[in-house]
Amino acid sequence: MTEVLSGQDLIDAGVKQGKWFGRALAAGNALLDKGGSFEEAIAVARGFAPPPPALPHASGTVPFHLNIAAETPDEQANIDSVVLTMTELMRTPVVRAGAVMPDACPAGPVGTIPVGGVAVSEGIHPGMHSADICCSMAISLFPGVAPAALLDAVHAVTHFGPGGRPRGQQMRPPAEVMARFEANPLLRDIPSMAIEHFGTQGDGNHFAYVGTLKSSGVTALVTHHGSRGPGARLYGKGMRVAEDFRRLLSPETAPQNAWIPADTREADEYWDALQAIREWTKHNHVVIHDMAAERLSAKVSDRFWNEHNFVFRRSDGLFYHGKGATPAFDNWAGDATDLTLIPLNMAEPVLIVRGKNAANGLGFSPHGAGRNLSRTRHKRMQEGRTDAEILAAETQGIDARFFSGVTDISELPSAYKSAASVRRQIEHYGLAEVVDEVLPFGCIMAGDWEKEAPWRKKKQRRQEQGTGRP
Repeated sequence: MTEVLSGQDLIDAGVKQGKWFGRALAAGNALLDKGGSFEEAIAVARGFAPPPPALPHASGTVPFHLNIAAETPDEQANIDSVVLTMTELMRTPVVRAGAVMPDACPAGPVGTIPVGGVAVSEGIHPGMHSADICCSMAISLFPGVAPAALLDAVHAVTHFGPGGRPRGQQMRPPAEVMARFEANPLLRDIPSMAIEHFGTQGDGNHFAYVGTLKSSGVTALVTHHGSRGPGARLYGKGMRVAEDFRRLLSPETAPQNAWIPADTREADEYWDALQAIREWTKHNHVVIHDMAAERLSAKVSDRFWNEHNFVFRRSDGLFYHGKGATPAFDNWAGDATDLTLIPLNMAEPVLIVRGKNAANGLGFSPHGAGRNLSRTRHKRMQEGRTDAEILAAETQGIDARFFSGVTDISELPSAYKSAASVRRQIEHYGLAEVVDEVLPFGCIMAGDWEKEAPWRKKKQRRQEQGTGRP
């Protein structure tokens, strides 16, 4: 009678049971069927065992570049927090290098990549691009169009706030983009959301900004947003895949730094999904710009775009994660130009820069001005003045609008780091060269749409009635 290799045989041989047993036993028994010995079958089956868990690096053994300097006590406290979280992040077993940009600020529990952080790894870390995959900038030039007319046109065609466009206002992304969604197992159930959220900009720090080029006076539209619901849905799936690998490969690694190993089917599918989401996001910018042009019967003379919240694979085979960091290396994408965009705040110019591929930046430059204080702390510091007073004081000379009709003071200029300081540090650390600027005329943001949300009004009524119960 032919011997049969069983799971108990592997356990008796000192092997820890796992999901891989099925494939291992099939291979071992195939060898026995061909006349192999029982010992040889055990050896073949062992080859399917996962490697021993990877332990985090010892703290401080993987250094990172610090391209940021403090000019105030608040900035120093911010840097201390960033250094603490980056030091922990660098312990992730597959991370090989890191960098911090001048606009860096913490964004989660210690060990979470900060905004303005760069991490180079052997694997893909969904947590290092976060739910706002491909948060990005786009610019279009509108020669002969007045800034006021363009701002009004954009306000009429764009959409900010939660969810997507209502029925009757929805648009379909290009057929080739939808085909990529249908072909990818991670995106196959997202097409309806891809349609609903197309032509929307979300909330938070996303904006539509109108200004004029410093060099020529030509009117320009600059938009800032990411991949909306489709990207958030992919992120959730990616984190679940990465978590399965983390539990298997490195249980001691922080969950937010879980990775999908390169050269696996899962990595190939996720990488392809990322590229499809990137393409959707690019067209999401373009459709808003084109709708504004159509409304004005105007022509766009030039445009380009760049992401600043994404992961890139370079010629060394490693994955370069930029969490709020702008690519500054040559040919960072097939549609890359040699120029990228760095916004500062609604009352400051948007910088048009040429990257320098600085080694100390791991090939990245900042993505904006960043924050030294949380939104809550910033709002607390404004107490004693009305939102209208704060808005008037901080937006003199520009047409600042909030799509919801409610001012969000946490998005006003004082909520962000000093623009002058960020510009000085870009130059000091050699991260990018400023070649032109878009001078501000006006800006549209979502505003504090939650302030008037039904659930918040209901809570307020309960509080006014002296009860916390429904």
